[in-house]
Amino acid sequence: MKIVVIGGTGLIGSKTVVILRQGGHDVVAASPNTGVNTITGEGLKEAMAGAQVVIDLANSPSFEDKAALEFFETSGRNLLAAETTSGSVRHHVALSIVGCDRTPDIGYFRAKVAQEKVIKTSGIPYTIIRSAQFLEFIRVTADSSTDGNLVKISPGLFQPIAADDVAAIVADVALAAPRNGIIEIAGPERAPFNEFVARYLKAVGDPRKVVSDAEALYYGGPVEEHSLVPLGEARLGRIGFDEWLRRSRAAA
Repeated sequence: MKIVVIGGTGLIGSKTVVILRQGGHDVVAASPNTGVNTITGEGLKEAMAGAQVVIDLANSPSFEDKAALEFFETSGRNLLAAETTSGSVRHHVALSIVGCDRTPDIGYFRAKVAQEKVIKTSGIPYTIIRSAQFLEFIRVTADSSTDGNLVKISPGLFQPIAADDVAAIVADVALAAPRNGIIEIAGPERAPFNEFVARYLKAVGDPRKVVSDAEALYYGGPVEEHSLVPLGEARLGRIGFDEWLRRSRAAA
């Protein structure tokens, strides 16, 4: 089966491509670096020719509200139009974010909701995977929340998932029948956000002190207790924090 992975050279995309190729599929790792650009339309027609599944893992190069919204709407429309023109695509899979529809104060999350709307109204059978935040982004979150030697983090619940688990689930979903709906995925452990960050910094020997701050913002928006975790049934990854950390150190 021919599968096109948009964002196929990124963190999740590169891992997904490996899994699908190991399964014997003809996989196109599509990105601007490989001549496929969902914003300009370059290479889309050629990439879609004969494709049966398209996985959209593209990410906005900017987290600024307007730029992110324009990216996801434009990219989504161009990609889905190319899929419609090809006539061969029977499953569109896209990666979104858990809680994006419950946190309207975060511009990036609003942009993902807009992307989902484009998908739902396209006429292409689809599955949207809303993922909890990646374990790989904990350091970035700590760095962006640092004030002097203090790291101010919300005590809202957090259930981060390893990129390897995300890729495995994305590949599995892509090979299944379209849901024409949303599934949510998260890691196997749930705890307050500040506790995860403190645990990470301690594990890597970072001397910064994590402070629980209910007013701390996340991507510019407030975090309620359940803003960042699934509210109902979710598919859970297998890699816990300690195992992820061990693998990360081994790969370093």
